[in-house]
Amino acid sequence: MEQDNSLIQAKVNLETSRIAWQELQRFFASGVLIFVSSDLDLVQVALEMSKDNKALLADWMQAEKVGKVRDEQAKEWYENNTQLWAVVVKPWVLVQNK
Repeated sequence: MEQDNSLIQAKVNLETSRIAWQELQRFFASGVLIFVSSDLDLVQVALEMSKDNKALLADWMQAEKVGKVRDEQAKEWYENNTQLWAVVVKPWVLVQNK
């Protein structure tokens, strides 16, 4: 099981990349863009989402460390042409500003 987690983590890590906010706007408009706080590990959050770890995700959401991108944040990223780290965990696209 540990080896499976390591392989999945390596795969997610390889699928993580930098992307400009302008390329993510359609996902924001579709409501599938999820922000991840900079104090969390983006890959770990993606893994927990893929495992459907509802309890941990609920804790992060309650602490406002994970959630849908807010309009104000989207506007700021647009105005600053921000580059974000992103990874897909279907149907979601997780983003982090580090």
